[in-house]
Amino acid sequence: MSSIRFGTDGWRAVMCEEFTFPNVRVVIQAIAGYLQGAGLAGKGVVVAYDARFLSEKFAQEAASVLAGNGIRAYVTSRDTPTPVAAHAVVHGKRAGAVMFTASHNPPEYNGVKWIPEYGGPAMPDITQEIERHIAKVQATGEVKRAAAGAGESAAGEVVPFDPMADYMDDVSRLVNLDTIRRVGLRVVYDALHASGRGYVDKILHDAGCDVLAINDRRDPLFGGSPPDPSEERLQGLAAKMREAGANLGLATDGDADRFGVLDEDGTFLSPNRVISLLVAHLARNRGMNGVAVRTVATSHMVDAVARACGLEARETPVGFKYISAEMRRAQVVIGGEESGGLSIGGHVPEKDGILACLLMAEMRAITGRPLKETLRALMDEVGPFHSRRVDLHVAGPAKERVIGMLCDSPPCEVAGVPVSGVSTLDGVKTELADGSWFLVRASGTEPVVRIYVEAFSEERLSAILESARKMVEAG
Repeated sequence: MSSIRFGTDGWRAVMCEEFTFPNVRVVIQAIAGYLQGAGLAGKGVVVAYDARFLSEKFAQEAASVLAGNGIRAYVTSRDTPTPVAAHAVVHGKRAGAVMFTASHNPPEYNGVKWIPEYGGPAMPDITQEIERHIAKVQATGEVKRAAAGAGESAAGEVVPFDPMADYMDDVSRLVNLDTIRRVGLRVVYDALHASGRGYVDKILHDAGCDVLAINDRRDPLFGGSPPDPSEERLQGLAAKMREAGANLGLATDGDADRFGVLDEDGTFLSPNRVISLLVAHLARNRGMNGVAVRTVATSHMVDAVARACGLEARETPVGFKYISAEMRRAQVVIGGEESGGLSIGGHVPEKDGILACLLMAEMRAITGRPLKETLRALMDEVGPFHSRRVDLHVAGPAKERVIGMLCDSPPCEVAGVPVSGVSTLDGVKTELADGSWFLVRASGTEPVVRIYVEAFSEERLSAILESARKMVEAG
């Protein structure tokens, strides 16, 4: 039996290959063992799932294993976004949540996230302990399951519940819906056939917006494409916006923890730019004070905007779990990552695409102008920042060999500009004397090496990217 490892954000695998019912039972038995060892089993566990094929069946199996170990399982009554499951953990003071999702991965994938009692991604010490229990379960083959139809018993209880209303009440308090209501935005929302449907669209509709929801029926194949709110995937949303004369286009991914944002002409705004806009919005329009946190792969425009707004900026390794840790120990205004995840102070320390969409609607209502105009004014203030990410397919040990090569033999200059510093906080980040930089990092969930580049012009960005690509291919 192959080993089961938790990557950047949980365990993901292809269904019917590694992601099977027997392997899922092993993972859930290991989580039960972890909870019992930590003295948390008595608080119960939320079991939630996204819109993928068989996800509700995997959830039922998880509930059976938890119940068989004497742990009460609160199973969501429909497919549910990850931030809603995280909120249910905190709101209900439960031990954590088992979340079945492969996020934005293609439909043949599924996955398991463990969300601990603080309502954010599990830190490495927790996932390593779960992996230790996985190895033990694989060695012994012992998995406890409740008898079919057992209900409440000494073996635990399986309780159906719906966390939607509590989440929507709380997240609505984090957004100025009165301002949105006064403006009456016209919005098109793309649910990508996934679990965000009925959240963004309903909240904005109730706030007086003219909302058109598209791809808002569950489809485990997600319309034939990965449920990723990327520029390429959202071309249909852009077309619908132009037809409807919309002010704003919004989208969420497979489990609604990531966002996509389009301006009124259908222009896609990268997560880097959305996060930077929201730093300024929260500080200047909402008067929030504290820290802006970003990952090492996220635009330095976040830092520049934070400084201009009198906020502190902090950098973390890749993975929202590290932003989550900062949110639990500091007064964080916003935490964000270039892959499309963010959260704000006063909310659960888990990335939330629903909240991100609502905040962009709030900002659009307050400014009263297209997003590109607001962005242009901000870049006039802090300078131009151009960012790009390229994924190169590099499997197995070759991924680590590339990183090792860059650590051991960093370049002295790149594209004609001297190197000013090298950071190994996560991957290898090379900073250049003109303020540009590139990061090479092995993915924790896919057989790829990612190259992130930022510069102050598209020409410089392309030159740095070409040099970085050659370094990776040579490794």
